This record gives sequence, structure tokens and C-alpha cells, in this order.
Amino acid sequence: MAFNLKPLSFAAGLLLLLSSCATVYTPALYHQDIAYMPKPASFDSVSTKVYVSAGANIYPDAYFKDMVYSGQANLSVGHTFKGFNMAYGVFTELGDYKNSGQDYSSPNYFSDRSFGAVGGRFSANLYKKFDHADFRFIGVEAAYSHEYGDFATLKKNLKPESYYYVDPRTDLFSVGLTSEVLFNSAENPQLRHGLRGFLGVTLGHNELNNTLNKDDEPGERLFREVFPKFSYFINYKHLFGIIDVGNGFMGRIGYSF
Repeated sequence: MAFNLKPLSFAAGLLLLLSSCATVYTPALYHQDIAYMPKPASFDSVSTKVYVSAGANIYPDAYFKDMVYSGQANLSVGHTFKGFNMAYGVFTELGDYKNSGQDYSSPNYFSDRSFGAVGGRFSANLYKKFDHADFRFIGVEAAYSHEYGDFATLKKNLKPESYYYVDPRTDLFSVGLTSEVLFNSAENPQLRHGLRGFLGVTLGHNELNNTLNKDDEPGERLFREVFPKFSYFINYKHLFGIIDVGNGFMGRIGYSF
């Protein structure tokens, strides 16, 4: 029986990195730019809604050494047609990147650096209507974000050294596929619940592929770019809440009209 050793080699490499003195910095929103976008249900009284929300996000960096904390505001519009729906919107984010390193003598040491981001998102689904549910069986989501602030400046200004590995990108584009079910109960039709799964990839050139991951095969590099997200949506009349979980946690509350 043949075994695929690629996942084991990736895990071993990550463990070695965590236990070494190497420092890796990736974009603050790396794998954090995708977020659930609400849309009207087929059984709503209106087919277009505007959604405003705000929330908080906490997650480790891509190599699980540092922590990132941020707050986010979102504005989007959702449309539902027969068998098809879509949403588009903008967001802004402010946060803090917490450094877990203790190399206080390094000229590049910092305890934390602030960052900000602006961006846009798009989502579309094909769905099938049932008695009290919309099965959004296949969909696509995409997000673009631009990062700015102290942390972005730090990454751009770091000089190449043997123990620094940096992905200096400030513009990210992620895209992926989704599947979702949105449903209510016969007892309380104004209370809706939604469950969504997402699997996607961040596109574009990653400088770490020329440094830290230069010996990896293309399949291993793609594996690092792919990421999942799971979301829970709850809606009562005009109020709604969203939880997004991947390699971090984001919670939001909002109002629709």
C-alpha cells in the first residue's frame, strides 16, 4: 500500500518552523478576507435587502506563531431571483498584530503593529426552494482587500536576512466555492438559520515560495493557499448575527432594511 507523504512533510516542516528562530510575516488578512454575505430568502417578502454589520475577529497568523485582533464594518446589498441570488459589498477593518517573539535585541523587534484594510466582496448562488428552506447547493465567493498601516510598512522595509521570511503583499484576492442551506421553522417563520461551507484559495504570487518554501513542489504550495470557512447565520426580522470559523473566529451583528 502506498502512502502520500506530502501532508506529513508539510506538518513536519511547520513543526520545525514553530520550534526554530525563523520569523515569518504574512499579510494581516491572509485567509481572513472571505466572510459570509447574507442574501434574502426566496420566501422573504422582498427580494432586495441592504445589510449593515460590525464585529470582531481573532486569529493566529498563517504559521501559528503570532495573534491578530481586529474590528470590521461591512455594508452589502443582496438580491434574490428565481433559482439564483447574489450579493456585493464593501468592508473596512482596523486591527493589531501581536508579535510573540522575544528577540528584544533585534533592531526589527516589535511587540505589536497596527494595520488597516479596505476591500470588496462578491457572492452568488444557485438554489432550490423547499417548503421552509433554500438549498444554495453551489455558489462562488470572491474578496479583494488592500492592507495599509504600520504592519504593512514593516514587511516592505525588512531587509533580507537568514531568519526573516516575508510575504510583503498588501493586495489580496481570494475566491472559492460554497454550499449553504437557509431555513426557518413553521412555528416561527421570521426566525431564520443558515449554515454555509466555503473552500477557496488566495491567488497571486507569494514571495515565500521563493524563500521559505522554495523546495516545495507545486502541489504543496497550492495546499498552503487553500483554506476552508464555516459560517452560521441567524436572522430575526431586521436583526441578524454571523459567526465565521476557519483558522480564526469572527463574530458580527447587523441590521437589514
